[in-house]
This record gives sequence, structure tokens and C-alpha cells, in this order.
Amino acid sequence: MKPRFSVLLAIYEKEYPEYCYLALESIVNQTVIPDEVVLVKDGPLTMELENVIEKYKHLYPDKFKVIALDKNQGLGKALQIGVVHCSYDIIARMDSDDIAVSDRFEKQLRVLTDNLDIDIVGSFIDEFDGEITNIISTRKVPLFTTEIYKGAKRKNPFNHMTVMFRKQAVLAAGNYQPFLWFEDYFLWVRMIINHAKMLNIPQSLVYARTGKQMLERRGGIKYLSSELKLQKEFRRIRFISLFDVGLNIFMRAVVRLLPNKIRGYIYISLLR
Repeated sequence: MKPRFSVLLAIYEKEYPEYCYLALESIVNQTVIPDEVVLVKDGPLTMELENVIEKYKHLYPDKFKVIALDKNQGLGKALQIGVVHCSYDIIARMDSDDIAVSDRFEKQLRVLTDNLDIDIVGSFIDEFDGEITNIISTRKVPLFTTEIYKGAKRKNPFNHMTVMFRKQAVLAAGNYQPFLWFEDYFLWVRMIINHAKMLNIPQSLVYARTGKQMLERRGGIKYLSSELKLQKEFRRIRFISLFDVGLNIFMRAVVRLLPNKIRGYIYISLLR
């Protein structure tokens, strides 16, 4: 018998309703259907987004649990609240503008049921621009715990929208915390410090939406400033050395301050 599990996602007012619809469709049309979908509304939403959510609440009244926050608090806080509201120990993350491969949950559940010591499992992603058939890159990540631990000293070892994890392992590491653009990376490192067992499936299980807006979010002084704070925090909790801090910031500064077009080429051609 398959273990029961929740799917967790957060939505805020600037999301596109049509993207949200496709994301929810990919969740409810899996080969293994989730027992619960916890959807956190991160502040007031547009009427169009509310209509999409109401449609799925009506179609699946026993599955959709909607948590409404009075004001926008950011992804880290929204997910922190969402994890607490998930009824089951196994939680799959999903972004509201991406599309899950139809057997994603089945494959990840198999890993967690066959390996009771694994606390989190992710996968590769296929990044697309516009139509889902327009795959422009594949983001690969390290596969096994040792590789993930080592790789995390340089960059995020998971594709956030692909992870399925055990709630208790996340709570033991302090749950999600607000950290602009790096809520997930900060959590993974705290789980590593807690000696969590980790795995990535060497297959793309999510189609991740990318393009100009994503590249703009990953550049500029504000983004680099948040990365600097993250590196300092990693140093404070003794995850990385002072040398690592310097090297990481140097490598990132070069990319973050480039024009979007050049940064996009580097991401797609060199970093994937």
C-alpha cells in the first residue's frame, strides 16, 4: 500500500492563472494521486487566480486545503506555514508555474518506500520557454548523499520544484525560513548539517518554466546581496570555509552583474 502524502505549493498575486491551471492539472493527473494538496495563498490574489483555485476546490473538495494569508509574506514564510498544515509525513513540493511529469510522484514515492533512511529526493528538470515542447536546457544535480553534500558547498544541490521530503526531517532542521530567493538552499544546508540522507533521480520529472523574467530575477545587485548574506550564514553555521565564501561570491558576482542576454547564455550553455 502506498504511503499517504501531501503536495505543497504557494501562490501570490503576480502568478499567471493559465500557468497555475497547468500546474494543478499536472498534479491531479498523476499515475499516483496525492492524498492532499495544500495551497498557500501568499496574500490577496487576483480574481482570475481565485477562480482557478475555486475550480479545483470544487472538483476535489476532499483533497484541496487552502491556507489564506492576510498579506504577502514571501515564499519562505508561506512554505513554512504550509509544511505545518500538511497532514502527512511525506510532502512533495511543486511550483505554481511548472508542470510535473505524469509519473513523478510514483517514482519518488518508490524511492522513499524502498529506502526508509532517505529524507529527501529530487530530480533533474527540463527547462522550457513558452511551449512545453520548447526545451532549452536540462538542469542536472548531484545524485547521492556524498555528492550532494560536496556540491552544496558551491551551488544549490536540488531543483526545488522537484523535491519530495519527509516532514519530520524538515521540521528537525528548522523548517523553511524567510531568505529572499534562497529559502530552499538554506533549508537543504541545515538538513545536511543534521546529517539528512539525500538523493536525486537522474531523470527530469518536472518541466520548469524559464525565460527572460527568470533570468532577470537571477541577476542584479539585490540578488547578489542576498547571495552574499547566504554565504555569510553558511559560514556562521560552519558549513563552508572563509575561502569558500570568497570563491563563491567571486564566481557569482561575475554572472549576476552581466546583462540578461549574456547571463542567459551562460546558464543555458555552460551551467547546465
